[in-house]
Amino acid sequence: MRLLNAECIIAPSAVLEETKKELDEYFAGKRHTFEIPLHPVGTDFQKQVWQALLEIPYGETRTYKEIAQKINKMKGIRAVAQAIGANGISILIPCHRVIGTNRSLTGYAGGIEAKRLLLNIECQNTPYD
Repeated sequence: MRLLNAECIIAPSAVLEETKKELDEYFAGKRHTFEIPLHPVGTDFQKQVWQALLEIPYGETRTYKEIAQKINKMKGIRAVAQAIGANGISILIPCHRVIGTNRSLTGYAGGIEAKRLLLNIECQNTPYD
């Protein structure tokens, strides 16, 4: 693969193969949690927010306000939103499960259509149109 005029060689890896397998199962609707080891890099605050995201069950959503409440940062809803946006391993740390207070689909690095797709995979009883 060539990127920015540099060569990138991705060697086979057991972790990458397991990640691919688990993601394939997720997209097929056969996996609700991931078992691969995660080592997110971020500030303590970001990691606290990301841990709260990991605790949102498959098929459910939470609002930014609910995440702020969960980590006892009620005055930090914007900071929570920024930490969610800084999540570099979307899907595995399910930031797509966070929605606006009015159930609006807001802020997803992969785009709103991708967020809608992921939520519709998980929330078949409550489609997000």
